[in-house]
Amino acid sequence: MEEYKKLFSSEEITTRVRELASEISADYGDSVPLFIILLKGAFIFTADLVRNLTIPHEIDFITAWSYLDGSRRSGAIEMINHIRANLEGRHVILIDEIVDTGHTLSRLIDTIESHKVGSLRVCTLLDKPSARKTEVSVHYTGFRIPDVFVVGYGLDYRERYRNLPFIAELTPSLRESVRATDNFGKIRAR
Repeated sequence: MEEYKKLFSSEEITTRVRELASEISADYGDSVPLFIILLKGAFIFTADLVRNLTIPHEIDFITAWSYLDGSRRSGAIEMINHIRANLEGRHVILIDEIVDTGHTLSRLIDTIESHKVGSLRVCTLLDKPSARKTEVSVHYTGFRIPDVFVVGYGLDYRERYRNLPFIAELTPSLRESVRATDNFGKIRAR
């Protein structure tokens, strides 16, 4: 049986996402910001966030990753799904599900700023300041967390647990549950 060490309940997340949407709506009431969403982890957070916005906005996507085996961070950043929107002069909000080392976010910020944007802000569901290796500015933060690996609400461990409606620490029992199955959910031969 999988045991979860919950950090934030579904209700706490819903409340905080509504608060973030209200802050962003107030800050961008005179414009139509472009949200650039970092896939895959930020998709659930973004869906809930934009449903609570009261302003017009546009959305684009980018995919980047830096995890080697599902839980170990790498300094090397891989990017695909490059941004299609014209960014010049736009007010851009980069949405990430979690900021930890800052490596991925730093590279994305450099990439976006090279397009001569009007402004760029970062919105994240979770921030791990104690894990930071590269300084980045985060303008909208859902929750600050300690340096633990978390799953749920879009965050995964080897593509598992994104569907959890809450955020939980990746416990040894959860990690072992994933190791016991292959990518197709079949029990591995021992």
